[in-house]
Amino acid sequence: MNILIIGVGYVGLVSGTCFSEMGHHVTCLDINDEHIQQLNQGIIPIYEPGLEEMVSRNIKAGRLSFVTNYAVAVPKANVIFIAVDTPMSSKGSADISRVETVAETLSEYIQQNCIVVTKSTVPVGTTLKIEEIIRTKLKLKNRNIEFYVVSNPEFLKEGNAIQDFMKPDRVIIGVNHEYPAAMMREIYSPFMLSHDRLIIMDILSAELSKYAANAMLATRISFMNEMALLCEKMGADVNAVRMALGSDSRIGHKFLYPGVGFGGSCFPKDINALLHQGKNLDFELSVLKAVHETNQRQKKIILNKLDSYFSNKNGITQKTIGILGLSFKPDTDDVREAPALELIEDLLAHHVFLRLYDPVAMNKAKKRIGNYPNIVWCESEIEVAEGADALVLMTEWKQFRFLNYTSLLSKMKGRAFFDGRNQCSPEKMVREGFEYFGIGRPIIN
Repeated sequence: MNILIIGVGYVGLVSGTCFSEMGHHVTCLDINDEHIQQLNQGIIPIYEPGLEEMVSRNIKAGRLSFVTNYAVAVPKANVIFIAVDTPMSSKGSADISRVETVAETLSEYIQQNCIVVTKSTVPVGTTLKIEEIIRTKLKLKNRNIEFYVVSNPEFLKEGNAIQDFMKPDRVIIGVNHEYPAAMMREIYSPFMLSHDRLIIMDILSAELSKYAANAMLATRISFMNEMALLCEKMGADVNAVRMALGSDSRIGHKFLYPGVGFGGSCFPKDINALLHQGKNLDFELSVLKAVHETNQRQKKIILNKLDSYFSNKNGITQKTIGILGLSFKPDTDDVREAPALELIEDLLAHHVFLRLYDPVAMNKAKKRIGNYPNIVWCESEIEVAEGADALVLMTEWKQFRFLNYTSLLSKMKGRAFFDGRNQCSPEKMVREGFEYFGIGRPIIN
């Protein structure tokens, strides 16, 4: 089957590569000529474990190619996936202008019966709007081409996207006709050999399912973050509370880890988009409004802790703070909505000297943050600690689990350690000589 993926961002590139790995012939199209040239040379514009090797393997096998020309790619495609970005607009809604542009362009080049699939995360009703755009354009040109639209939302976790696609929990297909349902079942059949995880439903429900899933996960995170703040006021340990909650089979252990708030390209954007869709329907999503507000408050928690700690030490101004981790989560170089970047922005406003390090996301962080004379970009954890009045762990990279505390402390000017992910043992940190501050955990002297 000839598959066309439009958009070589995170979703499009992973999806196209995994389809080709299962034997489909896949063409990935993007109007960014630089990215396409890089991909044809095997250079991957994003960091995702295992992706570079898989791209190279399938290019060599002739199953995966990258182009910029719609006229070349569209006419031969049986199934076309739209996987372009839908960024958050200034008003908080999802900006679907790129999706609409793709639909209009497709109508110029479709020459045979095909299926058009929305893989992008789009507001409810967008897939049917795509159908209307293409059908109207074809009618104006008197072109009698049969096509179907399908909603096929993605559920990929950055840092684990290959595994998520190759062995999905579920594959949701939103259709209004039996034929595209059968075709989508055939496309995904190689991923369903152990058991069928395909869920067929109507298009509107499929679109909403994506938002509902992310909203549920974000709600769990914000709930635990709120419990963490309550634990700090009561003297309880949120880690113990988390284990008690997770042991309940109705709740489970996943997404119950408190921290510095969620970030990335999905949760913040999707929560805002869902709130905006509710507002358009004159329906306030009060729970999700609270989720958003709690997350915004949580992103300030480290700043507040630093302010409090240095309040009797001549204040935070002119202090040197070392930050470990800049990406919004480990195993990715994505810094979009990363809590670390918001903390950096706040600390810069307080005229703090910063020493920054991340194992993978340094280049993207530099582009986002820009050049400041009081920022030192470091090459290791030890370098971050040099002359630091305090260290802050913002991303739970595996290599930060067993830090050389003796070496870190020997390089530091102070001895405060703020653990934004509760990754370290408070007891061990205190034994090593640090003043340790976690999230929702009692202070040990």
